[in-house]
Amino acid sequence: MRLDKFLSEAGIGSRSQVKTYIRKGLVSINQEKVCQPELKINIENDVVQYNGSVVEYTQFEYFMLNKPQNVVSATKDNVFETVVGLIRERKRDDLFPVGRLDKDTEGLLIITNDGELSHNMLSPRKHVNKTYYAKISGLISNQDQEMFEKGLDIGDDKPTLPAKLTILKSDTLSEIELTIQEGRFHQVKRMFEAVGKKVLFLKRIEMGGLKLDEKLMPGEYRCLTKDEIDLLRRIQC
Repeated sequence: MRLDKFLSEAGIGSRSQVKTYIRKGLVSINQEKVCQPELKINIENDVVQYNGSVVEYTQFEYFMLNKPQNVVSATKDNVFETVVGLIRERKRDDLFPVGRLDKDTEGLLIITNDGELSHNMLSPRKHVNKTYYAKISGLISNQDQEMFEKGLDIGDDKPTLPAKLTILKSDTLSEIELTIQEGRFHQVKRMFEAVGKKVLFLKRIEMGGLKLDEKLMPGEYRCLTKDEIDLLRRIQC
């Protein structure tokens, strides 16, 4: 990796700023000062110092966020707070959400800078399971379950893929869990609208086998464990 890219990704400054630092002799590699921003370094073995301090480099970061309502699934927004902005303790400036949840939807959202992992989790060909808990206005019936299992016409070119609808409580205010393998725009809400019901509350509780940590309150986050990262990486196989 180029030295200036390494320093920039480690949070020392922008590419133009770190080039200036290097040319001023503020950077050393293995205790030898260098002045060429384009020098290639081995991120595993070389020790890079800036102003006498060792530069810590993290290639990838992985966070589990319990997304709260009224926060948008974006890296930047001029009006609303973003999910990336909630991750205060981070080393990387290139984090992004893996997919999105609607502004009024809560629950599991993965925040990372691993583009390959994100691509595999979101690829329609992978059929990654996403499970939601919802409160529904209206009585949920066995007929609704059968319709969800067959796929629904929600106004797109194709019906939805078969989905598993589990009834937790069936009343004028019903509670359900729904597992889908797609990520269409407002999909869960549109599926229930297709059977004459309305989603009042929606929360994602699982994605790709990764379950939302019940200890996380809305707005809280934690790093993924090695086992959890390995679980998500297996989706690439």
